[in-house]
Amino acid sequence: MVSDRIQPLSSIGPLNPEKDKEKEKTDNPARQDYLKGREMYTAGNYSEAAIAFHNSLKGFEEQGDDLGVANCSDRIGDTCMIMEEYGMAFENYERSLIICKKEKDSFSILSLHKKMAVVLRKMGRLDESMVLLFDMFDHYHLTNNPEGLVSVLTIMAEVYIAQGKLDKAVDAYRTVSSIHKNFKHKRRAEEFSRLADDLEQE
Repeated sequence: MVSDRIQPLSSIGPLNPEKDKEKEKTDNPARQDYLKGREMYTAGNYSEAAIAFHNSLKGFEEQGDDLGVANCSDRIGDTCMIMEEYGMAFENYERSLIICKKEKDSFSILSLHKKMAVVLRKMGRLDESMVLLFDMFDHYHLTNNPEGLVSVLTIMAEVYIAQGKLDKAVDAYRTVSSIHKNFKHKRRAEEFSRLADDLEQE
């Protein structure tokens, strides 16, 4: 049955408020540059992505948008990592981390710590890398997060190998294998068990 009550024009909101919000965001030149950077990054055009993220960063800085600055710094870090510019990657991750700590964004802090640990390993700063990894290991252990433990232990194994501590790398891989086994991930469990076997033969 069709209602005969007519809704007053003043009470009619936008048909799609989410779309309007998105339009507002993309009307922002800094946001446009950020989206362009993401597009370029996904397409593998890393130099162009870096330029777009840099322009976006400048825009967000001028607007005083800390979260925009944090996101851009993180993305610039990712782009520098792929281009093997590890010093610049670390600086950008660090800048993003300072803002995330201020915002008490624990999820982003963990994500950045993981990336920073990888960069430090690439730069040969193995002990510093391991400090971050142990902090993350403790966090994932306390919060009973097997997926987090697997990702951290995998990086730890790589650092141990770089340090020449093959026995510890073997232990890390065996632990990853047993976690996968507990979750019935047979193929992944065998894969890490093989990595441990290979290391033991070296």
